[in-house]
Amino acid sequence: MAKFPSQSAPSRDGPRVNEEIDASQIRLVDQDGEQVGVVTVREAIQMAMAVGLDLVEIAPQAEPPVCKILDFGKFKYELQKRRNEARKKQKIIEVKEIKMRPGIDEHDYQVKMRSMRRFIEEGDKVKVTIRFRGREMVHQDLGMKVLDRVRDELDEMSKVEQHAKLEGKQMVMVIAPR
Repeated sequence: MAKFPSQSAPSRDGPRVNEEIDASQIRLVDQDGEQVGVVTVREAIQMAMAVGLDLVEIAPQAEPPVCKILDFGKFKYELQKRRNEARKKQKIIEVKEIKMRPGIDEHDYQVKMRSMRRFIEEGDKVKVTIRFRGREMVHQDLGMKVLDRVRDELDEMSKVEQHAKLEGKQMVMVIAPR
């Protein structure tokens, strides 16, 4: 089966190295960060081999492409370290759920409020659920009063993302940090 130019080997991710660089002329930066100037790829590879390092294409979109003489293994390691560091700094917002009943006692309510305040301070969203059982479904207004009280007490540090609505036998409201 004949190979067509478009059916070349799959390109790997990351910069091109040594013989993979397909430009005829490149702008070269040596291992000390000094500008060498515009040279041919062959000359640049020979210079890199002379110092025991690799020729790595840093900016392929530039005209001519910019290449640097460096240790490719170390370069890949540093790149991976930077990616991991960026991932570590990302904050993943979680939705924490607090369940209550319409006739919740004052002390139980205060304990739940402390948890909600802590979650919001940590940057998480809070889903407040009021569960109704049996005849409590008749008194949905009691559940609404509890959710209104939660909303009012957390008003200075949070905003309501989803207003209270009835879903089957429970009333749900989502609060997010400001």
